[in-house]
Amino acid sequence: MTVAENQNYLELATPDGETIKVLRRAHPRARRLRLTVTSGGAQVSYPQGTHPAQVFAFLRKHANWLERKLDELQDAAALPPPLRPGAPTVLPLRGETTRLQWRDGAYPHIELANERLVLALPKPHNKQTLPAARGLLHSYLHAQIRRDVSRHLARYTTELGRAPSGIRIKPLKSLWGSLDTRDRVTLDLALALAPPEALRYVIVHELCHLRVRNHSPRFWDLVGSLDPDWQIQRDWLKASGQALKAELARLIAP
Repeated sequence: MTVAENQNYLELATPDGETIKVLRRAHPRARRLRLTVTSGGAQVSYPQGTHPAQVFAFLRKHANWLERKLDELQDAAALPPPLRPGAPTVLPLRGETTRLQWRDGAYPHIELANERLVLALPKPHNKQTLPAARGLLHSYLHAQIRRDVSRHLARYTTELGRAPSGIRIKPLKSLWGSLDTRDRVTLDLALALAPPEALRYVIVHELCHLRVRNHSPRFWDLVGSLDPDWQIQRDWLKASGQALKAELARLIAP
């Protein structure tokens, strides 16, 4: 099998002529190379400064495993498995595959510990357990995306010389974001599950509408001046968006 570069993706050629696209990400806290597969696709993450040849070799070494996992996903049901109290599962969190575990606790709370998201709920589990878990997950994802949004706003509103009148974050059916006539930005909560680069693109997109209210070449030139990789992120959202929205519904929808 051969590996080729394509901007933020690596393309793995399989013996039967198929091409597997693997998103690559240098992670500031990564200690080792890591290959993950979720409903959003395949991703290889690695410590910053890793030589590309090491990444290529790592991907070739795990090519058979990757192909098998992708086949398993394709054969699985279209919708993710339902959330069940006490049953561990995995979810994409800021683009990283994260294990969700349940734990008995004196009071309901949620925390990220050792790269695992832990839901602590008191026993016995009853009909209120699942709604409580969904509420905790909703609050956690909302807090995470708020933190990232605040950081991006501080940068890009300064560069644009414009700022929105407010920010709303909630689940959206089809859109990733919007700007209303009162200059208020709405973002999809599912972006908390997406890679940070995808969230950044959506924020930049909506902020640029503060200056250009259409999708003319002038608008896209402005987007490109702030986020040169915007096309890569837009394509990723088109390819993986529905799976991401389905993941969010699995986690928080009744």
